[in-house]
Amino acid sequence: MSSESATAASFAGLPPPGSVVVVRAFGWIMLATLVVFLLDNWLIAWMKWPGVAPIFAGQGSGLAWLQLGGYVAGVVVAIGFVLNTPQRGLRLESETFSNVNAFVIRAAFWGVLFVGVADAAISFLRVENLLPAVVGEHLGTELGRSHFRGPAVHLPLLALGIVVAAFTRTIGFHWLALLIVIAELTIVITRFVFSYEQAFMGDLVRFWYAALFLFASAYTLIEEGHVRVDVFYTTFAPRRKGLVNAIGSILLGMSVCWVILLVGMGGRSSIINGPLINFEVTQQGFGMYVKYLMAGFLGLFAISMLIQFVAYLLESVADWRGEPGARSHEAGAGH
Repeated sequence: MSSESATAASFAGLPPPGSVVVVRAFGWIMLATLVVFLLDNWLIAWMKWPGVAPIFAGQGSGLAWLQLGGYVAGVVVAIGFVLNTPQRGLRLESETFSNVNAFVIRAAFWGVLFVGVADAAISFLRVENLLPAVVGEHLGTELGRSHFRGPAVHLPLLALGIVVAAFTRTIGFHWLALLIVIAELTIVITRFVFSYEQAFMGDLVRFWYAALFLFASAYTLIEEGHVRVDVFYTTFAPRRKGLVNAIGSILLGMSVCWVILLVGMGGRSSIINGPLINFEVTQQGFGMYVKYLMAGFLGLFAISMLIQFVAYLLESVADWRGEPGARSHEAGAGH
């Protein structure tokens, strides 16, 4: 921006244009760190790399330094991208992050839909002793092992969810909510009319409900659908609301997401990594084998919310600066 433009902006009451670069850089650094952290977590939990912690204990190996270098490289790339794309505004950047996040959530919803239907069907065939007749004795036995069902059934279906999400635009959680109602209604009918109920039926409701609650949170955030318990916020001017939202995104939003990620993925036996590595299942006999995926839901919740909080931060700073193009949330989450 030229000196004349900067002077005009200052007369218009806008904060200095340098704030755009700083906020964009902060957002990209946050997301670059997230990507490197997830890669680092995979290397630690599944490839048994040491991580960066030994470095601070004076025992760092070459692999540990390589992992630390990944974080440095992520920060450098993020800053370099921001400096080389000065034409990208805050609202454009925010929309880009929200679109990426929408794809992630859309893929997750399709994935849990496919996995839920397939795993419930397998569990039903197992509990009724029909599985060997359908798939054979050997495969029927293998499908009773979580370490086989997870990689052979769940992971391909999750990959299919990603493919389907690339060709759809609807988020899909409205349909998932309907499926939860249908699944619960099925339990009521079979229990009280036919005196029939199995563990997998309740597991399916919990599986889909957990996905609905955790995956829809990021979308609800961007649509201003979360309930605000406040007294003063509704009376603020748009610029002051933007400032409050920006500060809250960092102090109350991103910080919580990072706590979940650091605690949940702090090692091979952590509350998210442990179940995923071991394909952990419930102890209810012929229930569904999706407990480990529900642990992963918590990680995906933190990831999607962190991405959305970065997008929300950029949008809020744009509101604080008084930039045109503010989004209207009057329609709510009606898509």
